[in-house]
Amino acid sequence: MTGTARDERLRAARAYLAAVAEPPAPALAGCVAEHGPVRVAELVHRGVAPAAVADEVEARREHVSGAGLLAATRSSGARLLVPEDPDWPAERFALLAGAAEVGVPGLAAPLALWVRGRAELGPALASSVAVVGARAATGYGEHLAAELGHGLAASGVAVVSGAAYGIDGAAHRGALAAGGTTVAFLACGIDVDYPAGHGRLLRAIATQGLVATEYAPGTTPRRHRFLVRNRLIAACGHGTVVVEAGARSGAGNTANTTDALGLPLMAVPGPVTSASSVGCHDMVRAGKAVLVTSTAQVLEMINPLGAAPPVDPVAADRPTDALEPRARRLHDAIVACNGADSGRLARECGLPVRTVRALLPELELAGLVERKEGGWIAAGG
Repeated sequence: MTGTARDERLRAARAYLAAVAEPPAPALAGCVAEHGPVRVAELVHRGVAPAAVADEVEARREHVSGAGLLAATRSSGARLLVPEDPDWPAERFALLAGAAEVGVPGLAAPLALWVRGRAELGPALASSVAVVGARAATGYGEHLAAELGHGLAASGVAVVSGAAYGIDGAAHRGALAAGGTTVAFLACGIDVDYPAGHGRLLRAIATQGLVATEYAPGTTPRRHRFLVRNRLIAACGHGTVVVEAGARSGAGNTANTTDALGLPLMAVPGPVTSASSVGCHDMVRAGKAVLVTSTAQVLEMINPLGAAPPVDPVAADRPTDALEPRARRLHDAIVACNGADSGRLARECGLPVRTVRALLPELELAGLVERKEGGWIAAGG
C-alpha cells in the first residue's frame, strides 16, 4: 500500500470515528488511543467493538461513511486535521486526554477536526488566550472584548473563541483588526455558518486565522453541542478570559473547564448593577478567577514563570520613571509651580535648598526641565 493510500485510509477512519459517536465519546477516544484509528474503525463498523464503545457508536455505525465525509470535506473547501498531522495541537489536547484518564467527565480529546483557513492550528496555539462571554453582551462588554482581542493579537497571541454573537464576535473582530491570528471553534459542521449573521465574520476568520470543529459536515447546532465545544476553547487557550457572564452561562461552563484543566482563569469586572457581570464577579469572589483589566495583565497571567513581564501600553515608561525619589519629588514641584526659583521649589517639595540646587542641573541635562528668566519650568512646558 502506498503512502498516499495509507494516509487516505487513516483519514477515512478518523472521519468515520469522529462522526459515528457524539463527542466527547470518552470510551471511543480511549479505545482509539490504545488500538489505533484504522483497527477501531473496523471493529465499530463490524459491530464487535467493546461494550462501552458500542454504546457510543451503535446508533450511527451503519449510517456513516468515512470516504463520503472526506469527499464532503473537500467539496466545502475544508480539510480534515488528525492527530497524525504535524500541525495537530498535541500539547493542548493532551490536557483533555489527561483529564479523561483521571475520570473527569466530558473532557476527552477530539478524534479529528474539520478546519478551514490559512493558519496551522498547532503553531497558532503555541501562544493563545481564550476570550469568552455573554451572547447578550452590553456595549461595555463588547468594547472591552474588542480591546482585549486587539491587544492580544498585536502582542502575537492568538485569540480563541466561539464566533457567537456578543463577546465572542467582538474578540474575534478585535484580533482581525490588529492583523493577528484568531481561531473560532464551532458547535456545528464546518460547512454551516452559525450564527447565520456571522457568516461574513467566519469567512474573515478563515482568511486570517482558522475555523475549526469536531462535528462532521452537515451537522446542525444543538444546545448540548455548544457546551461540549466549550472544552476545546478552554483547552486551546493558555488561559481563559471571561469578559461578561450571567449567573448561569455558557461562558461559565468554559470557565469551569479551564479551572478543571488547571489553566489560568481570568475575569473582567463590570458595573455591580449589571446582570451581565454577575458571573464574572462570582468567579473572582470565589477565588476561582483572577481579576484583569488590561491586555498586559492577561499576558502576565499566561507568561511562563520567570519570563520577562509584558509591557503595559497604557502604563508605558515615562521619562521620569528612572529618577531617584528626591529628583522625582523635585520634578513634580517644578511641574506644579511652572516658573519658580530654587527657594520656592525647596519649600514646595520639602527638600533642602542645597539638595534642590544640586538636582536641578541633573534634571536639565536629562532634558526634563529648562531654566527660564522667571525660574525653572518642565521641558516643553
